[in-house]
Amino acid sequence: MSSDTYPGDAAVSADFLDDEYDDEWSWADDGTLPADRFLDRELSWLAFNTRVLELAEDPTVPLLERANFLAIFAGNLDEFFMVRVAGLKRRIVTGLAVPTNVGRAPADVLAGIAQLAHELQARHAAAFTDIIKPALDEENIHIESWSDLKEADRDRLEEVFSSQIFPVLMPLAVDPAHPFPYISGLSLNLSVRIRNPKTGREEFARLKVPPVLARFVQLPDDGSGRLRFIPLEDLISNHLSHLFPGMQILDHHEFRVTRNEDVQVEEDESENLIQTLERELLRRRFGPPIRLEITDDMDEVTLDLLVRELGITSQEVYRLPAPLDLAGLFDIAKLDRPQLKYRKHVPTTATQLMPIEAGSTPDIFGSIARADILLHHPYESFATSVQAFLEQAAADPNVLAIKQTLYRTSGDSPIVEALINAAEAGKQVLALVEIKARFDESANINWARKLEKAGVHVVYGMVGLKTHCKLALVVRLEGGRLRHYTHIGTGNYNPKTSRIYEDLGLLTADDVVGKDVTRLFNELSGYAIEKKFKRLLVAPMHLRKGLIKAIRGETANANAGLPSGIRIKLNSIVDEAIIDALYQASAAGVPVEMVIRGICTLRPGIPGLSENITVRSILGRYLEHSRIFSFHNAGDPQVFIGSADMMHRNLDRRIEALVRLTSPDHLRAIDSLFDLAVSDDTQSWKLAGDGSWARHHEAADGTPLRDMQNVMMRRISQRKRPGVRR
Repeated sequence: MSSDTYPGDAAVSADFLDDEYDDEWSWADDGTLPADRFLDRELSWLAFNTRVLELAEDPTVPLLERANFLAIFAGNLDEFFMVRVAGLKRRIVTGLAVPTNVGRAPADVLAGIAQLAHELQARHAAAFTDIIKPALDEENIHIESWSDLKEADRDRLEEVFSSQIFPVLMPLAVDPAHPFPYISGLSLNLSVRIRNPKTGREEFARLKVPPVLARFVQLPDDGSGRLRFIPLEDLISNHLSHLFPGMQILDHHEFRVTRNEDVQVEEDESENLIQTLERELLRRRFGPPIRLEITDDMDEVTLDLLVRELGITSQEVYRLPAPLDLAGLFDIAKLDRPQLKYRKHVPTTATQLMPIEAGSTPDIFGSIARADILLHHPYESFATSVQAFLEQAAADPNVLAIKQTLYRTSGDSPIVEALINAAEAGKQVLALVEIKARFDESANINWARKLEKAGVHVVYGMVGLKTHCKLALVVRLEGGRLRHYTHIGTGNYNPKTSRIYEDLGLLTADDVVGKDVTRLFNELSGYAIEKKFKRLLVAPMHLRKGLIKAIRGETANANAGLPSGIRIKLNSIVDEAIIDALYQASAAGVPVEMVIRGICTLRPGIPGLSENITVRSILGRYLEHSRIFSFHNAGDPQVFIGSADMMHRNLDRRIEALVRLTSPDHLRAIDSLFDLAVSDDTQSWKLAGDGSWARHHEAADGTPLRDMQNVMMRRISQRKRPGVRR
């Protein structure tokens, strides 16, 4: 047990988790809460993506970062349609739809989504055309159209087209001998109307813009020092005569289809899960269309054909100015123009993990044994902490076993390589790979097979539950006894996303935590989830109950005149039971401060309901991803970090884990983080009770407020470990 573990660990934890929560209890049942106390989940998500768009429109954000936010908005909206809208439409079609969390009929929700999505996509396109493109021009980064080019440029592009693009293209005719082709989801396409001059017959052809080629083709250097690009589809559309020789090109337009790409796996304990999932991934490609994006100049003849063949409704057609699919701006955002990007930030090594002597290898296990270490990525390096922890474990002859969850990881993951090295060195290695992680299913299947070939024990969690918790456990032989070293985090074991996702992680040698995690791993690879752990809250059995108990504790303290307070940082909150408990706490006078990046269906600031609740959202160069739950507890703080958002899927259909922090230093660090996040001097968006978000980023005199992420970068980079020689 580490030196900073609180006294009476087992007794206090058992008391904390006493099962006093009545499953049937709901404040709604006694008639004191209004029926309209929740915000619409889907509209709340669209409001989140609107905040992303606001960053793209903000002239104080570096230009290429603004282009990046435009691309993020586009990618976010694609996924929203592929999953949320597709799921809603599927339930309506199958007759399984039920009223939403705010009691609206699903068809009404779908119509509301369409109306707002149309407005947002038009605003998104205008942001590119009217704001970002002119600003890029001023910086000598030009996205040209064919009509802008001089003859010399066209001649050079003719050669580029003939040698690098034409061989890849595959025009598909549509006529009695050629049925309407399958249009893959998110593919960018050209519709081409042609006439045979011999017969006078008009025909239709579809040409897919190859996703294997760069979306923006760089023009040859003209000696001006300008960077010039042309959209690939524009270049192709002006060379259609090469693809249809002898035919008269009547018209051409761009279009793009979004399909239902959510995988529905019906798990059967008698069936191989990987084989079942692989079949579903094949079916994903053929999901029904749910959105058709077209250029605003498309003629009605072509549109009628697409609508008829795709089975799309008029509500699902989005007319937009070219270019479509602005997610392609990710390529522009990657240009090497440092002056147009956020200032480069190099993560620092956590002070406790710094080597004693400059150039020496840090003793990761010795550092963790001395005291728990709270990591804050990307301000502190993932590579020199979590990755180094697992790599040292793989190479350490005293390490007997490593157990690890993998939800999402990078394609060249050093984490997976460390597990493989450990297995090849003869250690016991268990990898719990969640192959149902949405849109990472194929990659995780490949990793699972690679791990199995290396001798790693690979398991896939429990039937009907996704394993979303972030856990790594190392068992080491020290002085004739086994010692547990554990990492519990809020983010994935992914070295690439760890550079852009804000997350927390705890490295600890605390024996109570180690035994908790050991039991959890054993149950995940075997059978059953125990109801209670000592320093963990684990879903689906008791995470919601534990949090509601803590919220009720603050309510009781406020009613008794004792100090109280709740601070919560999440990606999303939707769960009605948690929200109702927070409403009750607010009614008792408990100050509730929430920092929610994405969806929030709680209505703050409503008199008699939530006047003591404030909700802020922080977006910036890093994606705020950590989940923190802090309860005042009459001066004995209960603070948890972990993998769970307050969503039904997290609390009921996933294995999630929160760990309680106990170090006084860590508790102060969390308090300081919240103080910064909720300060009126910090940039944020504030949620009103009607669901609207107001951006708060300038002081009364117009000067910009402080950026939380910049402040954290400075704070952490200035930390120094006493006695370290550099």
